[in-house]
Order: sequence, then structure tokens, then C-alpha cells
Amino acid sequence: MVLRRWRIKKAGNRIRVHLQADEQGLIADLMEQLRDVLGDDAPVGDDRFRRLFPTAYPDDPERDAEYHKYMREELVASHRAAIDRVLGSLGADELSEAEAISWTQSLNSVRLILGTMLDISEETELSDIDPADPAYGTYVLYGYLSGLLEEVVQAL
Repeated sequence: MVLRRWRIKKAGNRIRVHLQADEQGLIADLMEQLRDVLGDDAPVGDDRFRRLFPTAYPDDPERDAEYHKYMREELVASHRAAIDRVLGSLGADELSEAEAISWTQSLNSVRLILGTMLDISEETELSDIDPADPAYGTYVLYGYLSGLLEEVVQAL
């Protein structure tokens, strides 16, 4: 029997966090990379952002362009604020509900970008990925983030 070590869990009315130093470093690095990518003004049409900034009006390109013109800056600001909350709470033993929500937003943002780059769909079975695949490490990272995100969501 394999016991799964928890990283994030609900404990009474608190959200407890137990991340190893290497996990904290990885998450900090990913958050900085996400901030850098968003700092490039997340250009419309950049395929990495297809799932992060989905089309609001798929049948009306003009309305969709107008939506992104007015909303994109606010959406990017929301992502940046969430990244700041994740980085600010990364070494903590507990998360507030607001911090945990920021974790879900930021972890999922990285997952969405990775999922787009890897062309992951609901049919993708991560366990079937060949370790010789050049993108294997990225698939492993995607799987790790998926598990961590699930723990945060369950704790909320």
C-alpha cells in the first residue's frame, strides 16, 4: 500500500500547506516565468494564451477584438495580482481563502499554457507518454501541477 503525502489540505477552518523547498522553488520559478510572459502584454493571437484568454465571441471577430481591447488589461492585472499573492504566501504553513484562490488561478494559468503547448485534450493519457518523448518533462510538470491544483481545490 502506498501512502500519498499531502501537500495542501483542509484542517478545520484552515488550509494547511506542506511543500518541500524544491517544490517551493519550482512554483516560485513558474510564477516568475508566468509574470514575465504576461509582461509581454500577452499578445492576442499568441497560441500559448488561447486557453488563458479564450475567445469571447467566436462567431464575431469584431466584437471579440473589442472585448479583448477593453478587458485584456484587467484580466492580465488580475493574473499578476494572483501571482503576487502566490509568491507572498509561498513559504507559509497556512493559506487564507483568498491566497488559495490565487493559487488555483495561477497554477491553472500555467497548466493552461502548458496544455496548449502540449496540445493536451481530455483524451490525453499522461501515463501513456513515452519517457523518450522530448516533451516528457513538460508532461510530468503538467501532471504535477494538475495534482497540486486538485489539492488546493479540495482544500477550498
